[in-house]
This record gives sequence, structure tokens and C-alpha cells, in this order.
Amino acid sequence: MTTPATTTTGRNDPCPCGSRKKFKHCCGRLDTAGPPPVPVAVPPSGRAAGPVTGPVPVPALAPELFNRLAALMNAGRYAEVEAEARTRLEHHPRQGALWKVIGVALLQQGRDARRELQQAALLLPGDSEAHYYLGNALHDTGQAGEAAEAYRRALAIRPSFPEAYDNLGSALRDLGKASDAMACHRQALALNPALAEAHNNIGNLLLELGERDQAIASYRRALELRPEFAAALASLANAHTARGEFAEAIARYQQAVQIRPDLTEAHNRLGNLLMRTNRAAEAADCYRKVIALHPQQAEAQSNLGNALRELGRYEESAAVLRRALQINPQLSAAHYNLGNVLMDLGRIPEAESSYRQALALYPDYVDAHIALSMALRKLGRAAEAEAACRRALERVPDHAAARTFLAEFHADRGEFSEAQALFAQAIAVDPDLAEAWAGIARFRKMGPADGAWLEAAQKLAGRGLPARHEINLRYAMGKYYDDLRDYEAAFAQYRRANELNRRHQPRHDRQRLRWLTGQKITHYDRDWLRRQSSDARSDAGASERSVLVVGMPRSGTTLVEQIIAAHPEGYGAGELPFWNAAAADYEPAAFAGRSAEAAGALAGQAAAYLGLLGRLAPQARRVVDKMPANFMNLGLIHAALPGARIIHVRRNPADTCLSIYFQNFSTALPWANDLEDLAAYYDDYLRLMVHWRSLLAPGSLFEIDYEQLVDAPQTWGRRLVEFAGLDWDPRCLEFQDTGRAVTTASKWQVRQQISTTSVARWQHYERYLGPLRRLLEPVAADAASAGPDAT
Repeated sequence: MTTPATTTTGRNDPCPCGSRKKFKHCCGRLDTAGPPPVPVAVPPSGRAAGPVTGPVPVPALAPELFNRLAALMNAGRYAEVEAEARTRLEHHPRQGALWKVIGVALLQQGRDARRELQQAALLLPGDSEAHYYLGNALHDTGQAGEAAEAYRRALAIRPSFPEAYDNLGSALRDLGKASDAMACHRQALALNPALAEAHNNIGNLLLELGERDQAIASYRRALELRPEFAAALASLANAHTARGEFAEAIARYQQAVQIRPDLTEAHNRLGNLLMRTNRAAEAADCYRKVIALHPQQAEAQSNLGNALRELGRYEESAAVLRRALQINPQLSAAHYNLGNVLMDLGRIPEAESSYRQALALYPDYVDAHIALSMALRKLGRAAEAEAACRRALERVPDHAAARTFLAEFHADRGEFSEAQALFAQAIAVDPDLAEAWAGIARFRKMGPADGAWLEAAQKLAGRGLPARHEINLRYAMGKYYDDLRDYEAAFAQYRRANELNRRHQPRHDRQRLRWLTGQKITHYDRDWLRRQSSDARSDAGASERSVLVVGMPRSGTTLVEQIIAAHPEGYGAGELPFWNAAAADYEPAAFAGRSAEAAGALAGQAAAYLGLLGRLAPQARRVVDKMPANFMNLGLIHAALPGARIIHVRRNPADTCLSIYFQNFSTALPWANDLEDLAAYYDDYLRLMVHWRSLLAPGSLFEIDYEQLVDAPQTWGRRLVEFAGLDWDPRCLEFQDTGRAVTTASKWQVRQQISTTSVARWQHYERYLGPLRRLLEPVAADAASAGPDAT
């Protein structure tokens, strides 16, 4: 907004009140008649002046007073200007010049000046500056229509007032009258070609019209006239952003906020650009500066939460986002961002709730529809999930990210050609969409003819992508090289992917896991199991409906699930988080010795779990829950459901751990991105399985080696089905032809014929095993504990 400068004046100079009259003919004149009758406002002292009904002499004020006020104004001491002018106003309530000076001081402090400037305009009806400043005050408070009328009154008094034309143009722009606004800005320049604000405002209009090059020319002209014009620098940064010139835009924003540290919108936009260029730490600093200036700005809090998430500070991010929602519960972006963090933390039901709140506030929020789809898919609600994804595409049919995620549903059902087609469509819309490029490699065998894919992926990965996008590409490139048997190049890509993952998630606490493992071994002993047995002998506890498949991730649990789920009387429920949540409810009190509280948490778990299985598959005799991490909870599960059948799948430890290392588990498995952490986790897994093997009742646990299963699928497939309590059916080994959805990382492999191609895969990467090498020693291999038989 254009504001004429305040100057120090003599009696023959323009009056410092801004009227453009000589001081001796304005505020410095010896006597003047009052304006037409108006009610005079109550002075700050609280003494009412009362309505004036006729001409009243206005005492002259000494020119020294206005010279002093002008000097303070030029020094930026606006609060002092306001205080002294208000003191004088108590004795001279009809001095319009004092009302105007106070109003200008308030404007300079970013405060509401409407009351003071309305009084000034009433007392000085022929003063174009009084109406002009009133227009500024009205415009600052969002009253563009009233502001435009005030500017027009100023121009009626003084038609050659370039700043009034320029600000009238800004008000008309806000009213959606772009052509009238442009005419006003051009009239301002006709009157004053050096008016930098008018050049900047013309640039803003041109940018809105898509004329980016002309807009940049206007901004540069404004900066030639005023090199320290922060608003023009910020506007120029906006134009560079629109042209995708992010480095140039960042530089201009940085200049702008150096000149004007209080330019909050520039800080916010700079933060957004830094986020786009994978500089989340710097972005967070920008958002913090906005919050320091305006602690109640919910948008900046939401943006800061998003930046903290990118930095892997998930709990801190969630706290900031909740603060944003306390300030503004209607901020849909904050609900969406909070949902994303809760997804990272594995709190999927809470994430679903956040996404639904975002959509309740903004039903066309396409990213929230996609995120809700992801949450529902993780919760095993495939039909709802796909419907949510399709709702995003209904709103934006060519939305690349929505097409990419829709491809996942086709892949879940084994419809890989349909998935590939959707990835290609997404890339046609957005050639830089890393997830679509990564998807192509995940769901087919790559070969020498895919060199163009590799070239595109390498180029994209080298462009400074946000970490989560580069991670996806690195894993995909690792698979590409593995498919081509270039194992050195493959491991280099996998290592880079895991390094990036480690930087953007909390560190795995090995000591905490070792302690937890020890607590479980100590607490879940035979005495504890005996104490629980009387409660577990209910109809629910005796049910044989549930089959739990446990083991390390990537050990073959999905293959075992597929074999049983392909039976006409079987159902595969995927990975259910039920027992992880049950343990989280039970164990803190139990391990702390608060037995009564712990027993309350344990009561009813069997009925609740079987109720869940009944809702998922009301007709199935056997429902398979293949959450691998349930190996942590077998004591709790066996106590609640002594009739449940538990299948433990084992695989060569090096093959298992490398396969985990080669898979993007994001934040779900914080121990999966470091070979030392993997080896330590595997040790705790072995300790627990030795303990459960000694604790569980005979006939409740069946252990099978992946290598034996793929080598003799008929033999071991029959034994699996028999253990599940079902009669053999040949369809159990034809699972690759079923349309059943599989959402785990093994969805591609389990659609193929059973083969031994993944056995001893670790030998290709032997030189990179490091701490995994000791897991191959006979003492650690768990082979001495039990054979692949029921216990």
C-alpha cells in the first residue's frame, strides 16, 4: 500500500499532517472555523466533549509540535507520536490534524486506525490525505469496498494524487475488478512514473493473469526505483516460483526478509519453497519466525508441524499440529498434516479420524481423500479404501498421485498390467512423480530393455527430491539392479535408501527392546499362564477359528497365509494390529506389578478378537492373521485363546534380514534400516521364540522352514492345512490365480509360482553382510531348538 513520507517542516513547507497545504495555511494557521456540525468522539481521557452544534474556533497549535511529531514519525517512534498526540487531543478534541497524526501512527504500528481516521475525515472534509489514510485503514481491515469509496473521495478533492490512484487499484483488485484496477495503477504511473509501488502492483496483476515475464519486468522496474523495496522482492520471488525457478525465488525471499524481518507472508512462502526443495530444517526456521511475530497464526503452526515431520521429529510434529488446531479447529490442512504424522507413528485409527475431519471441513480436499484411502487400506478395509481413492479421481480425474495409489489396489489383486497402465498415466501427467516411477519396478521383473526407466529414475533422484520420494526411488533402483544381477550397484542403492530412512525417523533403541524382551520372558512364565487358565476356558478362549502366522518380516508369512486362505473354508485377514494394541494396554501395568489393573486390560480380549474376525469373515471356518510381529505377543495370545493355532515361519537369517533391508518399511520398522539393529532385533526374536516354545501347550505351535516349503510345497502345504484343522484341497497350491487382495510387500512374489529362486539369496551380497554374518553361525540359527514340526 502506498503511503506518502512524513517530513520535518517550516511554516512555508507542506503541513506534516499530509494535507499538502503549506503549514501556515493548515495546522499552523492562527485561527480557523470548525467544520459543519459533527459529533466529536470521546477523547482518550474519557471526558466526553459532547456534540458540537455550530461553528467553533479551533485553537492554533504551535509548529514546533508538528515538527517534533514529524521527527518522531521519521525515526519510527510511532508509539511516542501516538501518545503525545493523544495528550494534546484531550485539550483540542476538534483538531483534525491530531486525529490524522494518531491514525497514521496506528497504521505504522499495524493497528486498527479506522476510528481515528474516520474522525479526521469528518473534521477535515476537504483534506484529501485524511480520506486517503482512512482508505488505507479500511483496506487493512478487509473492507475493500469502503476503502475504494474513501480513495475516490480523496481523488475528488485532489485528482493528481498518484498514491490514491494506486491504492484504489489495489482495493479494486481485491473486489475482483482487474481491468479497473490496472487502469488505476497505470494512472498512478502517469502522474508519477517513479512510483515503485504502482510498478509492483501492476506486476501482481500481470502475474495473476499468467503474464509471468511481463510481471517480472514490472517487479524489476520497481526494484530499480527502490532497491530495498521488500514487498517487490517478495512479489518477484512469487513470479519466479510460478515459473519453477525455485533457487531464484528463494534468494529473493531471503533478501526481502532481511530488509523486512516482519514480512510474515514472505517468511511463510520462503518456508514453503524450502520444503519443496528438501530443506526442511531451514523451512522450520522460517515458520518459527512467523510464529514469533504472530503466535496465534495457525497456518504457520501447521506448516511447522509438517516440516518437523519431514525431519523425523514425529511426536514434536504432532504436538505442534495439535496447537494449530487449538488455535483454529477449522483448519483442514492441520487435520490432514496431523493425520500424516499419526500414520508415521502407526496410529492408523487416529489418522483416519484426522483425515475425516479434514474432509468434513473441505470435501474437495483431494490429498486428504488419498491419505484416507491409504489409512483404510492399512486397516484392511479394502473396499472403503478404494472408494476413497476413486473419490479423489472424481474431483480431479487426471490427479497423478491418485492414479498412482489406485494402481496399488490393482496390484493387491494381482492385476499388475492394470497397475502398470495407471503408473504410466500418472507419469504422463506428472513426469516427476517418484512414486509412479518406483511402482513400475516393484511390480514386474526389470531387464536390460528398461534402460530408459533407469535413466529417468537416476535423473529424478539426483534433483534434490524430498527425502521420502528419493527413498522410494532408491529402493526401486536397488530392485532394478538386483533383477539384472548387478549386486554391487543394487546394494549401493539399498544402502543409500536406508541411510535416508535413518535420518528421517527416530533412532531404534536396542537397549529398550532388549529390556522389553527380558520383561516378557520373565513375566509370561508357567505360573502366570496357570493363573490365566481359568479365565481362558470360556467358549471364546476355546475357539479354534483363529490361525496366527508369526515370524520375522519377509520370512514367508504371506506365502503361508496364501496357502491356507486359498482353501474354500479359509480366509486371509492380512496383518491385524489387534494384539500389538492389546499388549500395549496390558503390559505397562503388568510389568509394573499392578496386577488388578493389568487383569482388567486382559479381560475380554478373546471375545473382542473373535468378534473382529467374525466381522471380517463371517462364513470362514479358519481366519488367518499373519501379523509377523505377533511373535512378541504369543504368551498373551495363548492365554486368551488357548484354542488358537500358531504357525511360526523361519527362514535363513541372512536372507530374512537382507530382504527386510531391501524393502521400504518407512517408519513402521525403525530397526530395519541398519544392519547392526537388524542383527540385534533378530537376536531378541530368537530369544523370545525359544521361550514361547517351552511355554506353549503341546499341539498349539507348528514351525516350518521357508526353504523346505518352497522345495516341497505339496508335502508342507498339506501339513500346514492339516494343522489349521482343514481337509486338503488342491486349490491351496493354486493361490496365485485367485483374486484375493494382498497388501503386504510380498504381493508380487506370492502371485508367482512357488520357486526356490529366493533361497540363499544372501550369497550374492556376502561381502556386505557385516554384522549379519554371525547370524549364520550354527549356534544362532535356531536349528538346534526344534525341527520343523508341531510341538
